[in-house]
Amino acid sequence: MKLRIEHITTFSYDSPISEAYTEMRLAPMDIGGQLGGQRRTFFQLRTEPGEVVTRYLDRYQNEVHYFDVLQSHQQLRVTAISEILTTDYFTDDGAELSPLDQFDYLMHTDYTPVHELIHQLAEDNVVVGNRIATAAALMTAVHNAIQYERGATTVKTRADEALILGKGVCQDYAHVMLAACRLCNLPARYVSGYLFSPNAPEMASHAWVDVYVAGHGWRSLDPTHNCPQDGKYVRIATGRDYADVPPTKGIYKGNAKEKMKVDVVVKEA
Repeated sequence: MKLRIEHITTFSYDSPISEAYTEMRLAPMDIGGQLGGQRRTFFQLRTEPGEVVTRYLDRYQNEVHYFDVLQSHQQLRVTAISEILTTDYFTDDGAELSPLDQFDYLMHTDYTPVHELIHQLAEDNVVVGNRIATAAALMTAVHNAIQYERGATTVKTRADEALILGKGVCQDYAHVMLAACRLCNLPARYVSGYLFSPNAPEMASHAWVDVYVAGHGWRSLDPTHNCPQDGKYVRIATGRDYADVPPTKGIYKGNAKEKMKVDVVVKEA
């Protein structure tokens, strides 16, 4: 599938600010194994006011673009345009995990703490002797444990809080599954990206989970929709949890209040 993504972020201030520094993780990955993956064929990021944009790769090999606006301004607009080729099935056969990766993807974080309810969910869904089946069972269990509801949680909600509430959005589903996988000694990482929904192209930002199984590599599972990643998904960044992969991060100098508006559209190219 060939997809085109337009991601527009507008920062507005109630009075002029003197400067701003911004980092953005918006560039789709080039990634995949022998059976499938995704390839980026076009990417452009531009800012208004126009500034020089630089890039680097972070600890998790995510592409980060950053720039400074060193002039007084009251609005900053960032437009990212991407074109991606995806396959019906995603695999990342990657090499064995390094000791550092093993540590990172098994550790519990502020978003994915150890909690008795998560421990019970994990324990109830272990398939003895079959780690791939365990990962799939955890995906389904998390899907059934949480009802999708916008506004029920915030970007700061932890996995245990979402599970107790029984409501949340894709970020919450992903964090609960991460915590459960790690309790089962399954290395797991957070995936941020987009999901192509033909009937709602503007509701595109999404999050799901990669689970590492020795001898099989990474398997990408979406607990929100209870299915594996397919050609409708576009991967942007991976990390231990949401804190490692925010689409936008930055600081500004001034006494103004900031308001951020994000518009994302994913469509077939």
